[in-house]
Amino acid sequence: MSNDDNNKPLLTVDGLVAGYTGPVVGPVSFDVFPGEVLGLSGPNGAGKSTVLKAITAEAKRFAGTVRPCQGLTVTHHQQRPELPPELPLLGRELLKVMAADRRDAPAIIRPLLDRPINRMSGGQFQLLEAWACLGGDAELVLLDEPTNNLDGDAMEALAEFIRAARPPRAILMVSHERDFLQKNCSRIVEISHRKAEA
Repeated sequence: MSNDDNNKPLLTVDGLVAGYTGPVVGPVSFDVFPGEVLGLSGPNGAGKSTVLKAITAEAKRFAGTVRPCQGLTVTHHQQRPELPPELPLLGRELLKVMAADRRDAPAIIRPLLDRPINRMSGGQFQLLEAWACLGGDAELVLLDEPTNNLDGDAMEALAEFIRAARPPRAILMVSHERDFLQKNCSRIVEISHRKAEA
């Protein structure tokens, strides 16, 4: 990617109003630039996760636009990643499925590589999923509440994963942990509750 490309957004969200049966968030506008970690902050229920789901077309867009740059690759760490109960994948097999680099797995992840994911704690699986997203080749990583179920050591490991993300990759992260966002984001966009229409 050239220097000129670094000045162009990977993703532009402009006047987005999104939800499910009806709008729950918006209008919201922001750009995500190469190499940055952009945080979405706001009160519970304001629609931060819905913004991420609208980007990946899992939520309905009622107004506004979501414009990715041409050929943008995106991976999405869900707020509550589901443990597949009847699919006893090992950690290393999950990383392979998600095209994450297993050779460069951090020390905290290595013990999970040979463990069946259906025998991991919620925090272990959360951390493995976050690494799977950040250890792959996607140009934009969406992290939805990645600190859920994590203890202090795991949160510090997650912060290291984020700091080690290779530019020009960008990260768009939702978290209710304001301190975590402030320490790990280059910029924060506030999302507020949608006002009811008269």
